[in-house]
Amino acid sequence: MKIPVMFYIFFTTMLLILITIFVSMDMPFNVVFYLTCFGQLMVCVMVYKVLRDNYKTDKTFKDFYEDFPISDT
Repeated sequence: MKIPVMFYIFFTTMLLILITIFVSMDMPFNVVFYLTCFGQLMVCVMVYKVLRDNYKTDKTFKDFYEDFPISDT
């Protein structure tokens, strides 16, 4: 079963937010340290998965942003 790329993005984001909450609540150092190490590993995995995702689009740099089209005048 293939796990969607958005899962990795969501999981990593929630993990890093959880670490921030734990630091503000003065959790024990070892818990925060190991979660931070795991979070750094997850960032690497997330970047790898996003870059290796088989995503195709017909958009180019000429299309710019869809919400702010550039006129060709």
